[in-house]
Amino acid sequence: MGIKLFIKGIIIRYSGVKSMENKNIEDKILSKLDEIAERINGISLAEYKKMIESPRRMILINFISGLARGLGIAIGATVLAAIFLIFLFKIAQLNLPIIGAFIARIVKIVQTYL
Repeated sequence: MGIKLFIKGIIIRYSGVKSMENKNIEDKILSKLDEIAERINGISLAEYKKMIESPRRMILINFISGLARGLGIAIGATVLAAIFLIFLFKIAQLNLPIIGAFIARIVKIVQTYL
């Protein structure tokens, strides 16, 4: 209720003379404010507070999310590297003079150090 009165005060302060149009705007804003308040109440703030207060649970959740991120990065990097290699092999098959010589040098360097 406190936020409603605060918003209503702001509306009255900046609306100047109250006309019928301002009253309609005020009603729309207050109805939207009610909607937002209901949505916030729908969020389980008690569960969030419980999670923050429990260090073990917080560490476990962060550990699992870190594992998921690491796995996602590894899979994503592998897919990007595979796409890059496919693209590189397609360019090598075209046998372009400048790019072909560059790729041949890279292959030669890789073979000498393996």
